[in-house]
Amino acid sequence: MTLSIRQVRYFIATADAGQVSQAAMALNVSQSAVTASIRQLEDDLGVALFKRLPSGVSLTAEGARFLQHARNIMAAVNAAQHAPLTEDSAISGTVRIGVSYTVAGYFLPRHFTRFARSYPRIKAELYELPRNAIEAGLKDRTLDLAVMLVSNLADKKRLAYETLIRSRRRLWLPVEHPLLSAETITLDLIARENYVMLTVDEANQTASRYWKPTGLRPNIVFKTSSVEAVRSLVADGMGITILSDMVYRPWSLEGQRIELRNVMAEIPTMDVGIAWNHTEQQAPATRTFHEFMSLSFGGAGS
Repeated sequence: MTLSIRQVRYFIATADAGQVSQAAMALNVSQSAVTASIRQLEDDLGVALFKRLPSGVSLTAEGARFLQHARNIMAAVNAAQHAPLTEDSAISGTVRIGVSYTVAGYFLPRHFTRFARSYPRIKAELYELPRNAIEAGLKDRTLDLAVMLVSNLADKKRLAYETLIRSRRRLWLPVEHPLLSAETITLDLIARENYVMLTVDEANQTASRYWKPTGLRPNIVFKTSSVEAVRSLVADGMGITILSDMVYRPWSLEGQRIELRNVMAEIPTMDVGIAWNHTEQQAPATRTFHEFMSLSFGGAGS
């Protein structure tokens, strides 16, 4: 089997868009090219990566697992394409980096490890903090940089940011849940079911932004700051939830399966990125970490 970068790129675009047609538009290619590429990828891997639905496509459990590998592949390709062939190993110093909980647990570790190996003379200090403390640290100069949910950033006048990845939010359900057979899933249907609400990293406040305009309210049976608790509760049938693909895993800690479905609603993505105080000039160590992260993802945009 020969895996092409084009196949990986088309797969990620389709997973992010939830529709082949939208992925094709974003890639500026024909819909048939995307369809053929994904089918060939599925044939090569020997598994179905997507479930075909009337409203678009949804990742299978195998597709969700492959998505993590696909993002790693593209990050490595972007880094290889943009990073200088000779790096200044003489760069040294300390960079103080604020990280939010979700970023610390589900995004940063592998990238932080790569940076540490590439720049052994730079000491990167990580501080896990809530969003408001991170913003305060950037403004009072106790932090040099942050890797955080920039979609939650409040002070966008003083703080600049760059988006690294955008992660779609979708519905998590236990196996054999009645909504799995629904052709289209709306917030109205979700509101009739028991709901498990995640609260960490202001997830509940984000949820209110797309629930409130509809006049609907989720039937919350439990609130928790633990993603793993949400995973277990959903898998065990206590309720359903809407969370991002970045924290999705197809199995709970107890080994029970969790299904994933698209929702027909205007639900914002969870954006992970870099934030900094644009009134301050970045020191060489800080600038090096910033450029390393930015180039690893090809600069998704601000």
